[in-house]
Amino acid sequence: MPTMKTKKSARGRIKMSATGKVLRTQAGKSHLNGYKPRKRKRNLRGTTLVDKTFVKTAVRMLQGN
Repeated sequence: MPTMKTKKSARGRIKMSATGKVLRTQAGKSHLNGYKPRKRKRNLRGTTLVDKTFVKTAVRMLQGN
């Protein structure tokens, strides 16, 4: 049985932390930013945890299993 390949789209969007948590970037900051308050855009910076219902799927996508 051949090994499964890593999902290339997930590789760029999802990261694993050193402690094993699954991280993602926050949505909603790529366009239409003119009307959004500075505070809202500032809070969209950085990464956040992936929802617990998606963790198993995300790990499989990254590991190719």
